[in-house]
Amino acid sequence: MIDLSKQHIFIAGGSRGIGRAAAIMAAKAGAAVSVNYLSNAAAAHATVDTIVAAGGRAAAFQADVSQDGAAQKAIDAAVATLGPLTGLVVSAGIFEGAALDEMDLAFWNRTMEINLAGTFLTVKAAVPHLRERGGGSIVIYTSTAGQRGSDVFSAYATSKGAQILFMRSMAKELGADQIRVNCIAPAWTDTDMAAPSLDVLGREDEGKKFVLGRIGQPDDIAGPTVFLLSDLAKFVTGMTLTVDGGMDMRG
Repeated sequence: MIDLSKQHIFIAGGSRGIGRAAAIMAAKAGAAVSVNYLSNAAAAHATVDTIVAAGGRAAAFQADVSQDGAAQKAIDAAVATLGPLTGLVVSAGIFEGAALDEMDLAFWNRTMEINLAGTFLTVKAAVPHLRERGGGSIVIYTSTAGQRGSDVFSAYATSKGAQILFMRSMAKELGADQIRVNCIAPAWTDTDMAAPSLDVLGREDEGKKFVLGRIGQPDDIAGPTVFLLSDLAKFVTGMTLTVDGGMDMRG
């Protein structure tokens, strides 16, 4: 049984999809959970209510973590509310596609700002708190697109590949502080962010591309997240854990 009873986890983008699933699963393992959201307050508070109704501790914090200073204010407020920080999950991001000849600089910059700068700013804001606590765990959600590239999602894939290199750099830089940094790379996961693409492609057809015969569900990613946050992974850092139902084996 994974025990997070002495932990406080801040989840950037924790109101929906994989972030929400991770928040609920971490709380079931005993963690206090700070749920960050951008604009959907109702979804964030619904996640908090689900955790509290089950006997857990949680609170919601609004912030656009891609904007300088916003993540710092939210994490500082979370620490003041729920106590010292021991873990961070970076789930906030966007998934938008465009072919090269349809993509302008504004589109490219928006993807990099939200997916990459948001990751940088959130990690930077969390690290002083983790150092003060004597260490901790950071989990960044990247994507299999960041490992293999993508055609009409080139900006997204580039931002996700850069997250992996940022993670590896941070794992080296922060290791002396006993701060572990890892990525999880999901393939197709049935979330509201992926829904428009999956509606067009077909969930059943896409599921046939996976060795396990189905696309991922948010809980499929939340489980490995809770593992990486726990002491069971205390010697794991600088790694990208691919969670893709065997899709990569089919090319």
